[in-house]
Amino acid sequence: MSVNKVVLIGNVGKDPDVRYLDSGVAVATFSLATTDRAYTLANGTQVPERTEWHNIVLWRGLAQTAEKYVRKGDKLYIEGKIRSRSYDDQNGIKRTIVEIFADNMEMLTPRSASQQGGGYASQAQTAAPQQAPAQASQQQQSADSSLTDDLPF
Repeated sequence: MSVNKVVLIGNVGKDPDVRYLDSGVAVATFSLATTDRAYTLANGTQVPERTEWHNIVLWRGLAQTAEKYVRKGDKLYIEGKIRSRSYDDQNGIKRTIVEIFADNMEMLTPRSASQQGGGYASQAQTAAPQQAPAQASQQQQSADSSLTDDLPF
């Protein structure tokens, strides 16, 4: 048995680049940054902040959702698989690229009411049918209000 699963929470490094294949299938690619905070060891040694960049690939419905809603700087939750591929560059040097093929994406950056009619962008999965943005926004607003009704502050 083996497992190939990646879970990332990070910030989008650039607006998604969305292409459509001849068959009409959407493919989106963008970079995602995850950062480990700086800290000091018990002996006083300081370990600096470290940022890791990940190449994210989204297909079909997730790619279309990213095209509409994901922008540089947004915070995302990504679940997927690690895939690597090799190619020869223009100089004939063999290069290897590591990508995260996302199965699930959730937007964690709140949107203002003027951008999407209020609420947060909802979770999207490749296997799930896509809802109209207004319908998803209404469902998210009702879910958000039911969660805040019981808060003591």
